[in-house]
Amino acid sequence: MAKKISVKARSAARKQRDKWKNKIWYTIRAPRTPWDFKKIGETLGESDEHILGRIYEMTQQEFNGDFSKMHVILRFRVHECVGQDALTTFIGHHHQTDHIRRQIRRYRGKVDDVVDVVSTDGYLIRIKPLIITQKRVQTSVKQAMRSKARDLIIASASKATYAKIQTQILDGTLEEEIRKAVKPIYPVKSVVIHKSQLLQSGVVAGNGKTLDEIHAEEARSEAEIKAKKAAILASAMDEEEEDDDSTPSIIDAAEAMEPASEKAPAEKAPSEKAPAEKAPAEKAPAKKAPAKKEAAPSADYDSMKVAELKELLKAAGKPVSGKKADLIARLNE
Repeated sequence: MAKKISVKARSAARKQRDKWKNKIWYTIRAPRTPWDFKKIGETLGESDEHILGRIYEMTQQEFNGDFSKMHVILRFRVHECVGQDALTTFIGHHHQTDHIRRQIRRYRGKVDDVVDVVSTDGYLIRIKPLIITQKRVQTSVKQAMRSKARDLIIASASKATYAKIQTQILDGTLEEEIRKAVKPIYPVKSVVIHKSQLLQSGVVAGNGKTLDEIHAEEARSEAEIKAKKAAILASAMDEEEEDDDSTPSIIDAAEAMEPASEKAPAEKAPSEKAPAEKAPAEKAPAKKAPAKKEAAPSADYDSMKVAELKELLKAAGKPVSGKKADLIARLNE
């Protein structure tokens, strides 16, 4: 037998709220230094407690538009929520495994290492360089290249802040320095920092733009974009109205057809009653020769409006349909 559901259970089920309706969108922002709270994504959460500690990953191509870095994955961790802004800390990066696998071949040499460094502001970072040589090399050569790269990384990181180290890793500056250092030992195919990891945080830098300044700049840029869109729409509407003026309306078409239909019987009546010699004399005014002599040159037609050109065509007994260029060509005939 099926169990009976109590009235209290039914009422509790009705009163249960939808969790999705309680969630709100949080804007994920990059660290203040060196990226000035750049907007990098959005996430859903019920409260700040659910957002804190989340790790957000994205490619470097999505981050700064560098297409050559589409295989680099950046990692950010949310450490604070201010309103609906989720502030993050850069906790490292890594290259995709398939990209690293494509760099290594049977006839090449691989030199890798793990180096732990401390920045001037107290951040403990683990950096993993990878050197690919042109050909296979002996172990002694690998040790010399590994030692040279390690000394350079430690010396460079000990003089820089965590923000500067991030910039050097992502823009390829540190990789180029390692290449120049190990190139005299043996020719290299490529040098990359294939992984970095933040092990311990240090002193948070207080320089850079504040979050309120970033919000003001974003509002200003959105207002400028909306103004540009409004200007483009207004110009498009003006062009459409001009095209509508150039197209013939039903009233204009009717007015153009009326003179032709009314003049035909009037011209035929004298030709039936009068002799054949008088017919050419009566048809002579229909040619509108004086109107052509009074017509302005084509340069003046370009400066005229569509309505003025239509008036000239009506006076000349010609059709008034078409665009402005067609009306001018018809007047020049």
